[in-house]
Amino acid sequence: MCRSIKKLRHADQPATEQEIKEAALQFVRKVSGYRVPSKKNQALFDRATDDVARAAKLLLENLQ
Repeated sequence: MCRSIKKLRHADQPATEQEIKEAALQFVRKVSGYRVPSKKNQALFDRATDDVARAAKLLLENLQ
């Protein structure tokens, strides 16, 4: 589904906040079907991106 989202987990270095945010934005764009949301949906789009970024960061921090 999201082949263009790059892998964030590397053995030699952790993902940066920026990389996590960019991957989250790509995911939300892919799921929503919109590259750029309407003004009406911008807040929802931003909130979803933040939620996905938080979940990704939690996952990456806790992988063993």
